[in-house]
Amino acid sequence: MVDQPSTATTPHSNLDTKTRLKSILGGSAGNLVEWYDWYVYAAFTLYFAHAFFPKGSQTAQLLQAAAIFAVGFLMRPIGAWIMGIYSDRKGRKAGLTLSVTLMCVGSLLIAVTPSYESIGDLPLSY
Repeated sequence: MVDQPSTATTPHSNLDTKTRLKSILGGSAGNLVEWYDWYVYAAFTLYFAHAFFPKGSQTAQLLQAAAIFAVGFLMRPIGAWIMGIYSDRKGRKAGLTLSVTLMCVGSLLIAVTPSYESIGDLPLSY
């Protein structure tokens, strides 16, 4: 018996160049926003430490700011898992849109959060 070539198409074989380019640019934009957020936090950690953590030891302020940075990196796999489930159910475009929106909201929250001097110590009990 002679094997004949399969006529089945792969999922990506019917995409035109415009669609592929649009997908690449969309994915790259999301990646750019994500790494921009990490870069900005890392670059401005000295300022965030002073603004968001109590006065005292500058080393303690920097360590607290670095701990927030570390928690973000530790949460990445958990967030990827949750976003993967969401994307599987709602579609990759919806997942990318939600991911970029959440990153932008996080940046906005950092921008509008008042400094430690404005807020002060929050009571631990009511």
